[in-house]
Amino acid sequence: MRAALLNELAEVRAGDTPRRNPELPFKEEPLDINDNTPEPEPSFKQVLIRVEACGVCYTDIDIIEGRVKCKTPLILGHQIVGRVEALGPGVKGRVEVGERVGVAWIGWSCGKCKYCVTGLENLCSDFKPTGCSIDGGYAEYTVAYEDYVYKIPEVFESYEAAPLLCAGSVGYRALKLAEMTDGLRLGFFGFGASAHILIQVARRLYPSSEIYVFSRSSDHRELALRLGADWVGHPSGIPPKKLDRAIDFTPVGETVPKAMEVLDKGGRLVINVIRKQTSINLDYVKHLWMEKEVKTVANVSRRDVEEFLGIAANYSVKPEVTLYKLEQVNEAIRDLKRAVLRGSAVLKMR
Repeated sequence: MRAALLNELAEVRAGDTPRRNPELPFKEEPLDINDNTPEPEPSFKQVLIRVEACGVCYTDIDIIEGRVKCKTPLILGHQIVGRVEALGPGVKGRVEVGERVGVAWIGWSCGKCKYCVTGLENLCSDFKPTGCSIDGGYAEYTVAYEDYVYKIPEVFESYEAAPLLCAGSVGYRALKLAEMTDGLRLGFFGFGASAHILIQVARRLYPSSEIYVFSRSSDHRELALRLGADWVGHPSGIPPKKLDRAIDFTPVGETVPKAMEVLDKGGRLVINVIRKQTSINLDYVKHLWMEKEVKTVANVSRRDVEEFLGIAANYSVKPEVTLYKLEQVNEAIRDLKRAVLRGSAVLKMR
């Protein structure tokens, strides 16, 4: 089968911030296209999936550049949509051959720890991430554990559904952790793949709330306005009113104290990234006093993905998508790194 393989890591310092600085060192062709990659076979409780689309995520860049430790060689990709081609031994019948399914970041968890038994497998110490510990969807075929695949609503094309499995679902988890209610003022710091989906959800779930978007990119600010933002500005800007809730989607540290500074008393900030690649310096009186809170998002649970797919289908939430062929995967990664995309990058296999 044809697959894009990560055979070796790019040589980038651990503290570098690739997403916002195109001048930083980056291997132009980090992935190798291989037409003779062995087709995977489903093992116990796994299904074989013929991939139709796979989203390209910022975490893939972190993997390529060594900030997230994964196996090599590796097939990246954890926003997978495709058709079930075959069932492995022990499959219980949650899905059938021919059914369209999705695969997200958590590819397996232990099922026994205190987190797994309470539905918080996103905090399991032994979980295996898709496209990191388990080969992912930058290929014509992949395998996934039956209990970790999701049925895709028919209202979505496969390339539309792919970003919902990570960018959309992790944004939804951040919104839940923010404990948002209608009427509260909500701020977004950064407006990439996740935020541009989440604003569509927030506009529908909280119609009386004001949404403020902070972004360095004029294109992203324009998109935010089109998707329903009440105010847009640079991350250093001052919003017209204090925020009750804020979600930070950026990889840099300076947005955290800025967000805390513009939060109102009792406000909450949720940091919705795996890595902050610069230090965070908070002054207690200026940033934390008056019962302000900071929470972080760690992956997504299966419940998050299932709930979000239902919400997105019900409210016709769809991402802005730039499509690439599998052989264009390195171009997609470069565009993502250089922040020239609006919305989400997706590999369309067929």
